[in-house]
Order: sequence, then C-alpha cells, then structure tokens
Amino acid sequence: MEKLAEIVAKQLLQIKAIKLQPANPFTWASGWISPIYCDNRKTLSYPEVRNFIKIQFARLVLEKYGDVDVIAGVATGAIAQGALVADALGKPFVYVRSSPKGHGLENLIEGDLKPGQKVVVIEDLISTGGSSLKAVEAIRNNGCEVMGMMAIFTYGFSVATENFAKANVELTTLSSYQQLIEMAVSAGDVSPDNVTALEEWSKDPANWKK
Repeated sequence: MEKLAEIVAKQLLQIKAIKLQPANPFTWASGWISPIYCDNRKTLSYPEVRNFIKIQFARLVLEKYGDVDVIAGVATGAIAQGALVADALGKPFVYVRSSPKGHGLENLIEGDLKPGQKVVVIEDLISTGGSSLKAVEAIRNNGCEVMGMMAIFTYGFSVATENFAKANVELTTLSSYQQLIEMAVSAGDVSPDNVTALEEWSKDPANWKK
C-alpha cells in the first residue's frame, strides 16, 4: 500500500500542480531561482484530488488534536482548503489575512474567532514558514490556542524547521519535496541526471544557480 506522502506527491505531479524544470528554472517573488514551482490551488479543480486532501486533513486533525473548536485558513492559498476541512468536520472557519484590510473594520482575521478557542491552521504550502507563522501569531494575539498547523506540501527547508521550532508550532504535511523527487524519478518526470541539481537546490535555495 502506498504511503500518504507518495499518493499526494503523485497527485500533485499528475495534475501539474507542481512543475519541475531544472534546466529552465523559475524565479520566485522572493528573487530565488528555483527548479520547482508549486501551485496547490490547482487541486481545487480536480474533485478526486480535492476530496482526498480534504479527507486526509480532517482525519489527521481528529487523530492528532481531537475535538478542536475552529479551523483557520491562511490567505489566500489555503482559504478554500481550510473551508473544506472545516465543513468536513462540522467546525467554524476563519481565515487570516497577510495584513489588515485597508478599509472598514480593518480585520486581520476574517470570521468569528473567540478568545480561548482551540485552533488548527491549514496552509497549502510551506517554504520558509514566515507568512504561515504570522497567521499563527495573529491567532495567538486574539487569545486563542494554536494546536498545530497542517499543509499539503513542504519544501523541507532547514530554516522552516527552525522557524516552526522557535514558534513552538507542530507542523504536519501531507507530502514533501524529498518524497516528490523520488516519485518524479520513478514516474519518469525528471531524469536521474537532474536529481543532483534538485537535491542541491533544496540544501541552499537562496544561492542556487542552474
């Protein structure tokens, strides 16, 4: 039986939510040059993949944290994912903006979040963890307890591991970069010759050159 991480990695490759281009790399918004581009919003367009991810998130929330009070999504990529999980569990849903809304009530957290509630945060992708942990900080500043964060995919950067440890946040992901590379090689989506480049990038993404 395939492991969960293998199944999710295979799904992301099949629907081209993840693209691997070591010979023709992408430029991220941060300026990093990268052989991989991940857009997990694409999972929403494929009902079987979307439902599988929703079910796995919901199962893991119950197994790890039991009867939580609220599911939170991180804007914008995990708003839909979080709402799906909240619906599956029959729980309230909120989402956290990257910055306060510039008009009206100027909310940072959208929805009804009460102090003292126990929250699980849903994210679509983890890179350095910076933006994800800002959402955790906002929820904690609202007087709530963050039980943990769950994401579809992580690049597995050491800086992210350090950032989550410093913030005392447990991170659970459905799949990872290392698992993806293994699946891509076995599926023939990337040649063995490019594996070294992909592995070197993950060690030092800020300074990697093709």
